[in-house]
Amino acid sequence: MAVPDDLAPGTTMTIERTFTRDDVARFADLSGDRGGHHLVETADGSVFVHGLLTATIPTQLGGELDYLAREFRLEFPNPLLTGQPVTCVVTVESVEELDDRWSLGFSWACTSDDGTVVLRGSSDGVVLKER
Repeated sequence: MAVPDDLAPGTTMTIERTFTRDDVARFADLSGDRGGHHLVETADGSVFVHGLLTATIPTQLGGELDYLAREFRLEFPNPLLTGQPVTCVVTVESVEELDDRWSLGFSWACTSDDGTVVLRGSSDGVVLKER
């Protein structure tokens, strides 16, 4: 696996997603997290999206790179509701080539369509040169 040449510190990538009630229900089944705030509808028929489900947005990039995360730091300053579009901007913080891998650092901020930050985070990990 090769790290793309344009993956340099300061590079940003944008990922957009809107979670549905079905997404939340499937995540609740998978994770076992059936907290009432994820299952009971608000007045407008939405439910709160699990924080860790929201955190799957930046992991899309990791899957594309075959990135092995070593550490994640997550902050959930505000809730996200189903049906709210969310945009996640991922920034490359560091890239270091080693003998058998690249060491990478990322940060991100995910905001709902009204500009409210629903997730901030960062990760350090590696992409192996051969697998």
